Amino acid sequence: MSNVSQQHGTFSWCELMTTDTEAAKSFYTQLLGWKLQDIHMEGTTYTTISAEEHEIGGMMSVSAPAVQGNPPPHWGVYVTVDDVDASVKKAEELGASILVSPIDIQDVGRFSVIQDPQGAVLSLITYTC
Repeated sequence: MSNVSQQHGTFSWCELMTTDTEAAKSFYTQLLGWKLQDIHMEGTTYTTISAEEHEIGGMMSVSAPAVQGNPPPHWGVYVTVDDVDASVKKAEELGASILVSPIDIQDVGRFSVIQDPQGAVLSLITYTC
């Protein structure tokens, strides 16, 4: 595999969930010089974040239809795993809570959100592209 961020155990994506995407876009482009691209999806807009021509993350509204519950604004991280379903099962056996069961992301892969036994939240992802 040529993309190190898609190897098992590596951090591969970050995502901002925010209450005001326009304000966040303005803040982070001015602060960090990020390039942003809006992708219109069913019921929402997802914004990809690029630095030095490489996609490094995304942002979306916490009120988007795909977001479960009513979380406060936060940054989330994704760790690549070889098999998200197997990793979720193992995490549960080790005492984690499953916040979002494994689900497919079209043209990306399959992901899940877990909460470790100490309370930290982490997204796991298996890329198919």
